[in-house]
Amino acid sequence: MKLWQSQRHEAYREALAWLHQQGLSYYCTCTRSRIQQLGGFYDGHCRTLNHGPENAAVRFLQRHPVLSFTDKLHGTLIADEQLAREDFIIHRRDGLFAYNLAVVVDDSFQGVSEIVRGADLIEPTVRQISLYQQFGWKVPDYVHLPLVLNENGAKLSKQNHAPALPKGDPRPVIHAALAFLHQPEIAHWRDLTLNELLSEAVQSWSLEAVMPASS
Repeated sequence: MKLWQSQRHEAYREALAWLHQQGLSYYCTCTRSRIQQLGGFYDGHCRTLNHGPENAAVRFLQRHPVLSFTDKLHGTLIADEQLAREDFIIHRRDGLFAYNLAVVVDDSFQGVSEIVRGADLIEPTVRQISLYQQFGWKVPDYVHLPLVLNENGAKLSKQNHAPALPKGDPRPVIHAALAFLHQPEIAHWRDLTLNELLSEAVQSWSLEAVMPASS
C-alpha cells in the first residue's frame, strides 16, 4: 500500500482533534528565537494560557514521557530527559503537520509492526512512542542501523549534497551495503540476477552481525 502524506491531511486532522478533545494538546505562540534563548528546549510556557489557533502551533501535552525504549540492535536506549519530557510540536504554525504525528498516524494505519531506519532517528523515537501510547495503538519494534558517513563524518544525504546512487545495475551498491552492515559475503553476486541477490541476502540476513552505530 502506498500512502502520500499530501493525501492524508484528513487523517492527521482527526488525530489532532482527538488529542485536543482529550486535553492532550494546546496552542503555542512561542517563537523559535525564544526557545533558542532557553537553550533549545521548550519550557511549557503556553500550557495554561489558553491561546486560540491564530498564528499558533499545536503542541502535544507530554503527561507520560518515555524515558527509554528497547531497540533490537542496540538494546535499551536511554532518552535525553529534556527531550523526552518536552511538549513537542505536532502541527506547525505554518499549517504543516509535524513529522512525529504524521509518521505515527500513517504507520499505525498501515499496521506497521517493525520499523528499520537510520540511527539519526533514535532521538525522536521516544516522542513517537508516547504518541502511540496516548492513542492506544500498538507500539512497533525498532531497529536503528548505523549511518553511512562521508570523509567529514556527515551522513550521506541530499542535505549534505551526497552524490546520487548510480543509475543502471543496482547490484554493486547492494553488495556494498551488505558488506557495510557486516552481512555474510555473497561471493558470486555478479552471477546472480537482482532478485536472486536480494533473495540470498534475505535468507542469510543476520541482525546480530550488524555493527551498532556507537561501535
